Amino acid sequence: MTTPYHAKYFAHELTRQGGDGIERLSRSLFDACVDLNPHQIEAALFALRSPVSKGVLLADEVGLGKTIEAALVLCQSWAERRRRLLVVCPASIRKQWALELEEKFHLPALVLDAETYNETKTGGNISPFSTDRILICSMHFASSRSTEIRAIPWDLVVIDEAHKLRNAYRQSNRMGQNLRWALEDRRKILLTATPLQNSLIELYGLSTLIDDRIFGDLPSFRTQFVNTGGDLDGLRERLKVFCKRTLRSQILEYIQYTERRLITCPFQPTEQEQKLYEAVSDFLKRPDTYALPYQQRHLTALIVRKLLASSSPAVAGTLETIRDRLIALRNHSKTELNLAERLIEDEDIEDDLLDELLEDNEQEKPDEQPVQEQAVKIDKQKIDGEIEELNHYIQWARSIGVDTKSRALLTALEIGFEKMKEIGAAQRAVVFTESRRTQRFLFDFLEVNGYAGRVATFNGVNKELHSTHIYQKWLETNRTSGRASGSRPIDVRTSIIEHFRDHAHILIATEAAAEGINLQFCSLVVNYDLPWNPQRIEQRIGRCHRYGQKHDVVVINFLNERNEADRRYRLSHPLGEYVTQTGMAIPAPIARVHFDITGHPTKISVVEDLKGKSGWLFLQRLIIDSFEREEYLLFSAFDDSRLAIDPETCEKIFHCQGTVEGDVHLPLDTDARLAAEAERHVRATINKSLEVIAKPFVIPECLYREYGFSSC
Repeated sequence: MTTPYHAKYFAHELTRQGGDGIERLSRSLFDACVDLNPHQIEAALFALRSPVSKGVLLADEVGLGKTIEAALVLCQSWAERRRRLLVVCPASIRKQWALELEEKFHLPALVLDAETYNETKTGGNISPFSTDRILICSMHFASSRSTEIRAIPWDLVVIDEAHKLRNAYRQSNRMGQNLRWALEDRRKILLTATPLQNSLIELYGLSTLIDDRIFGDLPSFRTQFVNTGGDLDGLRERLKVFCKRTLRSQILEYIQYTERRLITCPFQPTEQEQKLYEAVSDFLKRPDTYALPYQQRHLTALIVRKLLASSSPAVAGTLETIRDRLIALRNHSKTELNLAERLIEDEDIEDDLLDELLEDNEQEKPDEQPVQEQAVKIDKQKIDGEIEELNHYIQWARSIGVDTKSRALLTALEIGFEKMKEIGAAQRAVVFTESRRTQRFLFDFLEVNGYAGRVATFNGVNKELHSTHIYQKWLETNRTSGRASGSRPIDVRTSIIEHFRDHAHILIATEAAAEGINLQFCSLVVNYDLPWNPQRIEQRIGRCHRYGQKHDVVVINFLNERNEADRRYRLSHPLGEYVTQTGMAIPAPIARVHFDITGHPTKISVVEDLKGKSGWLFLQRLIIDSFEREEYLLFSAFDDSRLAIDPETCEKIFHCQGTVEGDVHLPLDTDARLAAEAERHVRATINKSLEVIAKPFVIPECLYREYGFSSC
């Protein structure tokens, strides 16, 4: 018979802290309702036993279950009665975190946003961050409440998609600085599939989120690991104590991933559609129009060009916004403070995509740029002419009605659903577009073309009538389940995903669905609009092609055969071959090149730091031939003060226009320094390749010789 002594003993045993290896994790494994894999348990143990007192970086490849790894540690902390726990993540995946913790680990979770924060305070809790549940909040919300967060003695903080904070060490990165300060004395788990994309400095940035003393200051890190003779072996050893990364290739013995089947859907716009595209493109090229604000001309033109490739309704709606601003400007009315911001909001362009358009994630956001257009002297006749021209383009776009691309979507869906039938997958398709106007148009189009009642939409707002109906029905169904968070933005996303899973056949999604949501029940991805950054395509596909997907994933990409910019996606196209072959054949002797930083249409912060300086730059091509051919372009550079310039900055230097100012003599010591740096980069790249392949046959080939450079 169980006595009070038994009960007391077992209670202490089940909740005791400490232990080694799997024994330490056994309490959380007991509670978990999930099929765990060895690498996930190993990662959780690494987080628990890491000698770095302030945390770890878990950096498994995408789709391998980093959320589960962190949840295991949270579960263990909860079992050990260490329950001041915080999850900081992008806003789009807050509810997903809550559901994972509640349904798979039986952990109580609360999503805290501005609405729930105010409700909690109204209810009498003066400190909403003090609660008996695991708190989940967005990065932006946590940054805005950094003082309150710092006041809580958190036992553990999980930061998901931590790469978004890789520049947190920079004073200009306000959100990163706020979070570093708020969490500097707390134990943390950082999660990211991309800990290193362009530069070793990114690893330094992530390390400062854990503990800014891991590598010391930035100059020390550069000197020890980045500059000539950098100790890469030593860097690997230092990383081992706080960073763990599992590759997909390492776990294939116990996890089998499905394949991807790629299909191209070509279409040819009509003459009317093509001429509209060309006319608006020509309008955007004009350097002296009132339509595009001077300080936002480059960004605004890029946005409109993206929409030109999306749909006629997207073009018409965007041109109406531009026209209305011109009318207000002509009438001396209060104009839209920021045209680019308005267009981004209308089309649901994500912040990350905005960074890509600006080519640098340290750029000023549009709302931080000064507004000077009110002071511009208005030529009424000229502005009237632009308004009339825009009205013509708007009527032209509206008159097109259902365009060729929309009709091609019906064919693409038929092909895709037939493939689903062949492989035995559910009849589900997610269609990605980069325009909310295109999304609305496609919803109406599909509803009257064979898919009535089987289409849902997903975007950053989700306030459409049909989305509201889905949300209200979900609330009624879950009225007593406890699944509703009380926050409409969070719950409406969950309701749409579940409606798509259980009832709808097609989900038309903007970029808001490309990150953080789980669509493994869907096996058909349609890229109606192709993003410029191929990593965006990978993120989209990754929503479906991930751990737990039971079928091959079919990916359909739309291709405009009359748009040469689209056709460059195929390097085998004659134009693509001509451009690349011509470019590779251009001679590049040692020369002085002047890069025009001041004249670049947008500010590139890391390049601005080089303004007025000169130095030496060398670019080499490295080919590794083994089972498969690998090619790398490796930058080496330093300024005249002998300070090394990282490869990412070198890439961004070439975003600026340049002029060749003649031949230049290469000093012997400079030649030796560049050669040493180049050799170091080659060895580092080969060593990285050796982690995957064995015994490579290496052919280094010089692409460019050394460049002297100066800037203004």
